Parts: sequence; C-alpha cells; structure tokens
Amino acid sequence: MADEWDTIIIGAGCAGLGAAVYCGRFLMKTLVLGEITGGTIITTDIVENYPGFKAIDGMGLAKKLEEHAREYKNVMIKEEKVLDIEKKQGSFKVTTEEGDYNGKTIIIASGTEHRKLNVPGEKELANKGVHYCAICDGAMYNGKTVAVIGGSDSAAKEALLLTQWAKKVFMIYRGEKIRPEPVNYQRVINNKKIEIINQTNVTSINGKDKVDSISLDKQYKGKDKLEMDAVFIAIGQIPITSFSKKLGIKTNQKGEIIIDRKSRTNVEGVFSAGDVADTEFKQAITGVAEGVHASYSAYQHINAGNVVLPSGNSNH
Repeated sequence: MADEWDTIIIGAGCAGLGAAVYCGRFLMKTLVLGEITGGTIITTDIVENYPGFKAIDGMGLAKKLEEHAREYKNVMIKEEKVLDIEKKQGSFKVTTEEGDYNGKTIIIASGTEHRKLNVPGEKELANKGVHYCAICDGAMYNGKTVAVIGGSDSAAKEALLLTQWAKKVFMIYRGEKIRPEPVNYQRVINNKKIEIINQTNVTSINGKDKVDSISLDKQYKGKDKLEMDAVFIAIGQIPITSFSKKLGIKTNQKGEIIIDRKSRTNVEGVFSAGDVADTEFKQAITGVAEGVHASYSAYQHINAGNVVLPSGNSNH
C-alpha cells in the first residue's frame, strides 16, 4: 500500500495554498495536487483587495502563497491533474495522470473553469481571436479593436486591462447595466477607450482563420455586425466538481459544493474551499479563509475532535 497522507488538497490556487499553509502548521502530512500552481489568480493583472498589499499582481500573490506553503517540510506540491477520487474504508484514493495517492481526508479547492458563450465561431476561432484571459493574450492586440463579453467586475477588469494595448474596447452585456464594483465602474465609464453596449447578445463570432467581426441580436448605431480583431469572453465560471458526484457530495443548482461555516461537506472527511464552494462572495481572501477553515476541520477529523495544537503553533 502506498504511503498515506493526512490530507490531500485538490487544487493549488489561493484556497488550496492557504489550506496547505495551515496544514503545514498543524504538522499534517499534506499533498497538494493542481494542474497549475497558483490557480486562476495568476491570470489577474492587479489585485487591490487582498489585505496586506495595497496592490500586487496576481502572479506575485500566488508566488508568495506558494513560497509560504513550501516552507513546511510536511507539505508537498505536485502539478498533476486529478482524474478521480474514491472512498475506500475510511480513507480516500486520489487518481491522477501520474498515479494513485491515499489520504485520510480530502480538501477540494479545485476552482472553476471559464463559462463558454456557446455561439457559432467560438470553438472554431479559439486562440485565433477568441480568448478568456486578457493578461494572457491582450498584448497581441496592440492598436486593435476588441470586445469583452460580460458585465461583471471581472469583465470590467478585463476591459480596463485591454485598454493598455487596444485602441478601442467594447463591453457587450445582455443586462440593462454593467455591474462591477463601484470603483471599477467609475474607471470604466471614465475611460474613453471603452464603449458599453447593454441589453445586447453576441449571436456569432465571425472569421475564417481569425476573428474579423461579431454579430449582434440587435442593431447598434445602425449595424448588427461589428468589425472586431478579438473577443474576450468573461461571462462567469463553472465549478470543477466532476469527481464530487461519485463521492456523494451535495452541490447546489450552480454545481457548487455545499459547505458549512467550517468548510465541511456532507461527506465525512471531505472539505471544500474557494470558488468551487457555494459561498456567494468569491474573492482570493475569502477562498484563503475557507481553506484555513478546511485545514482545521481536517485536523479535527483526524484527531477525532480532540484537538491539541502542535508545539510552536497558536490560534493566531
């Protein structure tokens, strides 16, 4: 039988790394499995709402969390994709592309994937003008015209970032009014490069070898087709919970894992944190906090509720 870990954390983003730090402090033998260390925060340009940093780039914040987690010799981080989780006689077997791992507890912090627009041309022109990350691909469109599809705070931040390169940025949103955080709303409406088109849907993304235009479901300034060099889709995220059904983990209508205030799921020994969980307000800092709760709950579970913090640790 392979070595057994005290906890296996699925996901190496903010929530997973936050959990790993505290698992390290609790002297738990901990394995972190994630496709990309740092998670989705690395695709964020500037983070201005993480306490302790007035402003820090997403990659920098992820690096600091990773470095902190790696400080603990009992924590191991591996970039592997989790394929399956199976419950076996009071413990769990986690299968990745590289092999199997056994854990006494599981913390699911697998995050989300980009929601697709599902219109003609989106799939065919992926990475040929259709993108989901401005910081990853925006620099290719210096002096070009681009569109951001969506009206959330994330969409607003994508649009603002794209103005660093593009000469014109359209924000196209199906609702009556875009809905970013107030500070980002003001930044958007004050930016002369950004033009907002509300109550409108994109019906197709057009082009042969690359994007050259988009079609709309209603006319805008007399046209139902806009010439465009690129489209950045920012219409939300879908929780990555493909392995949760097999374990019997309860999810809500959005597919998010239901947790309590201690980050516990309905399955004993399984905890969850971050964007994959059903918390309404999703931020890097809230994900980290949920990860910390999850690590403590896992520690309690392993010790059957009889918790005595290891020497050198405190409640602070």
